[in-house]
Amino acid sequence: MTEQRLEKLQRFTNTGLYPRLLLAEADPLAFLAGLMAACLSDCSLFIGNPGWRRSEWQQALSLIQPELIWQGGNAPSADIPHAAATREDQGGWLMIPTGGSAGKIRFTIHTWATLKAAVQGCQDHFFSEISAKAGSKRAINSCCLLPLYHVSGLMQFMRSLITGGQFLLLPKEALATGISEDQAIGAFLSTESLQPQSYFLSLVPTQLQRLLQAGKSIGVTISDRISWLAQFRAILLGGAPPWPALLHEAQQHQLPLALTYGMTETAAQVATLKPDQFLQGDHSNGRALPHAKISIRGDGAQSLAANQIGQVVVEGASVCLGYYPQPFAQPGVLETEDLGYMDEQGNLWIAGRSSRTIFTGGETVFPEEIEAALLATGHVTDVYVFGQADQEWGEQIVALLVPVSPAVTPALLKATLKDHLSPLKHPKQWIFLPQLPRTPQGKVSQPLVQQALGSDL
Repeated sequence: MTEQRLEKLQRFTNTGLYPRLLLAEADPLAFLAGLMAACLSDCSLFIGNPGWRRSEWQQALSLIQPELIWQGGNAPSADIPHAAATREDQGGWLMIPTGGSAGKIRFTIHTWATLKAAVQGCQDHFFSEISAKAGSKRAINSCCLLPLYHVSGLMQFMRSLITGGQFLLLPKEALATGISEDQAIGAFLSTESLQPQSYFLSLVPTQLQRLLQAGKSIGVTISDRISWLAQFRAILLGGAPPWPALLHEAQQHQLPLALTYGMTETAAQVATLKPDQFLQGDHSNGRALPHAKISIRGDGAQSLAANQIGQVVVEGASVCLGYYPQPFAQPGVLETEDLGYMDEQGNLWIAGRSSRTIFTGGETVFPEEIEAALLATGHVTDVYVFGQADQEWGEQIVALLVPVSPAVTPALLKATLKDHLSPLKHPKQWIFLPQLPRTPQGKVSQPLVQQALGSDL
């Protein structure tokens, strides 16, 4: 399949033209074939989400103006803009989608070099005790449940590809049930299998929560499944902030969590906690990976001392070149929207996002703190907190919640929070929903929240 795709692209490249290719295949094999063909031909590749709705397709097509679209059937069949094929100056660019302000789609500009740097950093971090000459002993085997069109799934494939490891793509429900019609996958999922010991598994917090809350699968108790899960070389946890109660439960089950910090702009993780540190009670995001430098800066761009909260700034070879079509003015440096601090040991802690910070009653409030406190009550299974403009408070705190039962009320939650959060941090509005509109990566979808509430947030 890769050869067929490559042949199509070479019809352009043999004439000195490098087309802009939009790849939005839902089928994993078709996606990987298109990905490899584009990389081998040095074409500009734009990765798309096969689940985009029409407005999102229109955004992407207007920005990219692709010559070629390979997708599974959702893209509009007409009104596709057309422009001259890209020349070599953008050849080899690999654009990965990320959300921007107000839900607008942006594409980060990556190259084979930025992705390879990220893989090298991950490999050196986890296999620092093994010489680079050891080859196969440093291979990264990946067990993937996340979508390949997202950086979290894409980089799992890249780690295995570049290091010569195994790549196992699982259906999202298979991990909890332990059941698969595929014989090889079924053998891997068996509670008697030792294969996971050499694999890295990547999860988002909501996936981990569902695994821990799962009841019984056919003939297998949840304790058996958790014991099987605990075998993994590491369980990379990222994509959204995990809450303390979830981490405590995972630690009780001796799950080898590796809390990560990274984003599409950095080709996934740039800081990662090692599992042995997590099992000893460290819940930070760990140290910067060897390929990256992380600093905390104040309002005047000065570097801050340990334990002082400021803007997280990432430097390194895996930082994207910019947002298509405009490269960054300062290559290799990313001033993030995240707020955090470094402890005395050089571990990174994330306090929240500057874009989510709530200013209420003259005070600064991090919604992540409120979300963690609400989840710790045990009365809700999911929560999202945000600020809404208010004449009296500047912003009032609003909580979207999924209650465990109809008996859960705002009064009950307020009473439970009384000893854990100051009154200023208590939500002023409580909105109960059957479920929150989260993406496969565990992030709350702002456009869908706005649609559900019928108003702009």
